[in-house]
Amino acid sequence: MGSVMPNDAPFNAKIRQTAREIAGGRESSAETLAMAQLYDLTADRLVRFAASITRRQHDAEDAVSTTMVKVASRPKLLVGADQPWHYLLRMVRNESLVILRARSRWSAIGSIAERLIGRTSDVVERDDENRLVWEALASLPPSQSEVVVLKIWEQLTFAEIAEVLQITPSTAASRYRYALEKLAGKLSRASNSSPADVAASSDSVVELGR
Repeated sequence: MGSVMPNDAPFNAKIRQTAREIAGGRESSAETLAMAQLYDLTADRLVRFAASITRRQHDAEDAVSTTMVKVASRPKLLVGADQPWHYLLRMVRNESLVILRARSRWSAIGSIAERLIGRTSDVVERDDENRLVWEALASLPPSQSEVVVLKIWEQLTFAEIAEVLQITPSTAASRYRYALEKLAGKLSRASNSSPADVAASSDSVVELGR
């Protein structure tokens, strides 16, 4: 289901250093280069997370772009953050929710999988198995799918997820369990596997995440 990116100190350090370079750029060319480096470092992962909320690739990209503009104007916020990566995730989540609210003025928000799985910038392999997984993920409520992305792909603890989403760790854990139970049912129906077998494997993932 695509590569899992570890949540480690070196990654946070790279983000912080790049933000310092943006803040300290005395020439526009230096600032532009630093922003490009930050984008290359984080954009794919941020878009993947945003897409779990917006359900539309172009909206996810807009959320990330808006976030980058805000970082460019106030890079010291990122420099001073305890966990720069978590701070970026919160910023992108906020922008994604703003987009959802704006979109809801025009139409009801539906579960749209095609943009999640159909663009070249997606990091998952587009084979049949991953297509089923991402379609199932896109059918979940955003409050559950965002937890799955943060837990499985970003490898955050429930305490860290709670910090990013501003919920309690127990709420993060329960949303994750509910999401896995729903995914197990959807995937077992799609693949004609035994629901008990799929659910058992999902429970194992929950145990590992505790």
